[in-house]
This record gives sequence, C-alpha cells and structure tokens, in this order.
Amino acid sequence: MRNLDFAPLYRASIGFDQIADLMDRALTNDVSAPSYPPYNIEKTADDAYRISVAVAGFSDADLAVEVKDGALIVSARKSEEEGERTYLHRGIATRAFERRFQLADHVRVTGASHTDGMLHIDLVREVPEALKPRRIAITSVDSTTDKDVVDAKAVN
Repeated sequence: MRNLDFAPLYRASIGFDQIADLMDRALTNDVSAPSYPPYNIEKTADDAYRISVAVAGFSDADLAVEVKDGALIVSARKSEEEGERTYLHRGIATRAFERRFQLADHVRVTGASHTDGMLHIDLVREVPEALKPRRIAITSVDSTTDKDVVDAKAVN
C-alpha cells in the first residue's frame, strides 16, 4: 500500500528529479532493512554533522569510507583470522556490511576517525557564496532635485 505515483510531479516540474528520487528511495526502503551496524547522526554545529558507527571488532584496515555519486558509503570486511578459534559464545558480530547515507548538495566529508570501536565521520555543509542570502541596499531618491521633464502633447 506504499505505492506512490510521482508522474504528476515529473509532468508539472522541472529540475526536481532528485527530490522525487529521494522520496521514492525513502518510501521503498523495506521494514526488513538491515540494522547492522548501529549508528548515530548528530548535529555538532549549525553546518556540521557527525555520523558515528559502532564497528566493534573491526580494525582500521577492515573499514572503508568513500563518497560516490552523492552518497557516503561505509563498508567493512573482516580479514581472515589466522588459526581456528573455538567460541563458547560469540556476541560480537564481525560480518561484512555496507551502509549508505545520501548526502545533500554542498555537504562534504571532512574526516574520519576510528576510536574505541566507534567510527566517527565528520561532515560539513558549505553553501557557495552565490547561493547564500544577501542583503540588497535600498537607496532613496531625493525628491528635491529637478528632473528633466518633457511636456508631451497629444498627436491627433
């Protein structure tokens, strides 16, 4: 029952394809979407964000962070362990994963750090000067100055 038809939006607008695609992607994500690994998204300043991903059991060499086609992709693949281990209980999942985060326009990744089993990815939104709001100065015209006035006569 989640089928939405975006055809009227495509017919009545130009240049809003990304919004319709984003809505379509958000609505088609199934309830059974993977929840591993858990993550937080926090706003650290007006134009700064941090994504924290719980990656216990992974080393720096096992993790990969890349930006591709407007999406931040965090992935991990555990390297093969040397020797066999016998676990009595294995509660720390180290299975391979890939998490995608869709980035808005003008958002770029500034860095990533791996500390205490958490992968922190810092992002910042940098709006170009051309897109920032700007104040337009209002000038007043002095009404006491003589203006060149031309008398117009009707031609008939």
